[in-house]
Amino acid sequence: MAEAALKQNMFQWEGTDRSGKRVKGEMSGASDALVKAQLRRQGINPLKVRKKAKSLFGGGGRKKITPKDIAVFSRQLATMMSSGVPLVQSFEIVGRGHENPAMQDLILSIKADVEAGSNLADALGRHPLYFDDLYVSLVRAGEAAGILESLLHKIATYKEKTEAIKAKIKKALTYPLAVIVVAFVVTAILMIFVIPQFSDLFQGFGADLPAMTQFVVNLSDAFVAYWYLIFGGVGAAIWAFTEAKKRSKAFNHGLQRLALKMPIFGDIIRKATIARFARTLSTMFAAGVPLVEAMDSVAGASGNIVYYEGTMKMRDDIATGVQLQSSMRETNLFPNMMVQMVAIGEESGALDSMLAKVADFYEEEVDNAVDNMSSLMEPLVMSILGVLIGGMVVAMYLPIFKMGSVV
Repeated sequence: MAEAALKQNMFQWEGTDRSGKRVKGEMSGASDALVKAQLRRQGINPLKVRKKAKSLFGGGGRKKITPKDIAVFSRQLATMMSSGVPLVQSFEIVGRGHENPAMQDLILSIKADVEAGSNLADALGRHPLYFDDLYVSLVRAGEAAGILESLLHKIATYKEKTEAIKAKIKKALTYPLAVIVVAFVVTAILMIFVIPQFSDLFQGFGADLPAMTQFVVNLSDAFVAYWYLIFGGVGAAIWAFTEAKKRSKAFNHGLQRLALKMPIFGDIIRKATIARFARTLSTMFAAGVPLVEAMDSVAGASGNIVYYEGTMKMRDDIATGVQLQSSMRETNLFPNMMVQMVAIGEESGALDSMLAKVADFYEEEVDNAVDNMSSLMEPLVMSILGVLIGGMVVAMYLPIFKMGSVV
């Protein structure tokens, strides 16, 4: 299914309708023959069908479609339908008004499929790069239950909250990385360009240099002599890490397990994962998706192999009749407060609202943790750079102070 969906192309067509009037438009399809067949089913006699010159999703310097675009689209579509605008017209309004041409093409492609008789879930499912199984399942449940409008609002809220939490995690992880990069660049500049100037000056002193100064000079000589190996090694390490992360499932799983054990960051990542788990399950349950079936989507949306495995075990337990709160407690992955709220939700029949409250709580916890970490990182950055630069300055002036004391 996914492989076939990836081969969809956008075609421009011209033809005549049943009254003989000349019409034209755009439609997605795997081939021009299938597009012609689809047009004939709509009562249109195709005269010309040709593939669009530009690819459907980007290329030629066009902006890519981001998860934020999908979140905004979800909210716009939900608002349009709540206002009584028909589905096809909603797609037309949202698509034509979008500032990203690639997103326009995507929305109008879905509109063309819906106009051709496809239901919304199937039309979205033809674009798995942008609408995952969870999104499609929720839309399908909304269509089946006749509550598509309200469910679209829940999907929009889910996407907005999910993207917000992802942005917070990215901010938390990016800041220390930026500190490391800045520290390395500053150190390299000093070692390659500044320290050698002092080294030449010290050669005429005719005395042994202090140990600290000698160490910095030796380090500078190594940087100057082997800078290409150092920078090449760093570049190769970054490339190898990126490729391994991209290609190796085992490497990714190892990173995800390690992430939960990191000091400070591990706690933030754990809270974010719990918030995502609760938000996804709340949305699925509110849509009327059976709990066992919902757990598959929740596991995939967790974003961490530890919680994925835990959720799949919970799914198997629930399938055998075990209560959700009992299975959650056995995994030892969820805080007691969350387990207690789930237990109350199961007993009162308000599991979706209880899970939504849990998600709100942990999303706020992540916000506070990231903000606190950012405020603590600023003086830490200044301290690291101060120690590096100040240490080198002191090391370079020690011989001069030593000469002054002798004189």
